[in-house]
Amino acid sequence: MGLEQQLQNQVPDLMNDDLFGEDPALQHWQSKLASQEARQALADYGQKLGSAHWREQGALANRQPPQWRGWSAQGQRVDQVDFHPAWHQLMSLGMEQGLHIWPHQSEPGRHLQRAMGFYMHGQIEAGTLCPLTMTRAAAPLLQADPFQEWAAKLDINQYDSSDQLMTEKSSVLLGMGMTEMQGGSDLRGCTTEAHPQAQAFRLYGHKWFFSVPQADGHLVLAREHEQFSCFLMPRYTEYGLNRRYIRRLKDKLGNRSNASAEIDFDGALAWRVGQTGRGIALLAGMAARTRIDCVLGSAALMRQALVQSLHYCQHRRCFGKQLIDQPLMQAVLLDMSLESEAATHLALFLVDLQERADDPVAQAVLRVLAPAAKFWVCRRAIALCAEAMETWGGNGYIEDGPMPRLLREAPVNSIWEGSGNVMCLDVQRALSQEGVLEALQADLRARTGDDAELGQVAQDLLSTVSQAGGRVWTQKLALLYQACLMRQVAPDAVADLFATHRLQQGPATVFGLEGVEQASWYLYRIWPRLQAS
Repeated sequence: MGLEQQLQNQVPDLMNDDLFGEDPALQHWQSKLASQEARQALADYGQKLGSAHWREQGALANRQPPQWRGWSAQGQRVDQVDFHPAWHQLMSLGMEQGLHIWPHQSEPGRHLQRAMGFYMHGQIEAGTLCPLTMTRAAAPLLQADPFQEWAAKLDINQYDSSDQLMTEKSSVLLGMGMTEMQGGSDLRGCTTEAHPQAQAFRLYGHKWFFSVPQADGHLVLAREHEQFSCFLMPRYTEYGLNRRYIRRLKDKLGNRSNASAEIDFDGALAWRVGQTGRGIALLAGMAARTRIDCVLGSAALMRQALVQSLHYCQHRRCFGKQLIDQPLMQAVLLDMSLESEAATHLALFLVDLQERADDPVAQAVLRVLAPAAKFWVCRRAIALCAEAMETWGGNGYIEDGPMPRLLREAPVNSIWEGSGNVMCLDVQRALSQEGVLEALQADLRARTGDDAELGQVAQDLLSTVSQAGGRVWTQKLALLYQACLMRQVAPDAVADLFATHRLQQGPATVFGLEGVEQASWYLYRIWPRLQAS
């Protein structure tokens, strides 16, 4: 058998796809952007990211993960983290797009524009999202004295990978340090201590998960006179490397391109941010901002897994037909497409709520819906990525292709910034705050409108609010908002399918909507490239 015959029925790599123009969810939300310039910038970014070059850079950054170098050849402690050049290229690309910047201008759609770019970037490489989101989430905490120099350098659309004192750099990146070995999500278990020294503090203790250890500074939780305060700890001081020492880098299941460390503080210089005793509240606000990005990141993985499945099934022939024409495969792909689209709409809706900072109802709904969305969307990404791998058969299990990386990446967003039970407890906590339940009721009344089915689901859910904080109640809240959004933005036939199979029947334990007429139409809509081929 000749080589040419052996290579029959092999699927070409997906490349040169349009991540913006071929995504119906993004096409809806772009209407909320303030300018044609903003829309064009996203269109250009989506086409650039889909190129073969950037897909390969994403793969390289994960194939060759960062390495810790503790000492120089002369025996000096350096604690450097060395990355593949692809990492630096991807960081530069994301910062040029402003994915690390917290908008200060009042122009409508600034958060939304950034979120759509973040979502597209995450489809090509997800590890770089970590420093981008933490830098952005930290920015609101550093707007006052004495941190203006830091704040100014957080707003620069230029990546500076040099390892030196912050004052010598054109831009800076930030991380956060909260989790300790004994405490996990229970921040009141923090044992790191802050000892005052002149106008600053010295930190003693450790952090068990310390992502982006190469960042120029970290916001760290520590005890100050038995109260928990927030501190900005620089990587370098004017005397050299700060006294914060890497023990080792974590060997993680996924998120391989991004460095996460265990770290010790032995008198590390730091400055308090905000008032004494406000550390947990300040860092919880930062975490709340990153949780929205967790939902966006999971929606990005779902979209990419879906598109890779559609592409593969379009080109692969099995049992006399293209895979995409096989009824059972169509049923699986259709169900996956509903899941992915609803996840994207919910993620961008959270950003839309975030945009309305002066609307008390929007902010109250955001407080309860963000943890519910993180609970639901981030865990559904794991299931969808696993199903997407299966659409490839054995080829999906091979590291040469994209599916293993997508599946390994999926769990991190469900765990990071609070795993599932923590999110459910946050839903319960939010609903106990004054005015939040009333705001949720008012918002759901407005969204369900005269839709009797959705209205009944909302009424049933709110009548059992005493169960809020449970996993099933939290899931139902996320699904109800997804159904409302699908009713608002998707064709009626698509919204009906979602409501029937997610609200009436509840999420199935397997993907597959069998017996749906004109299933091809749904798939063409979710990825127009199918119809063009």
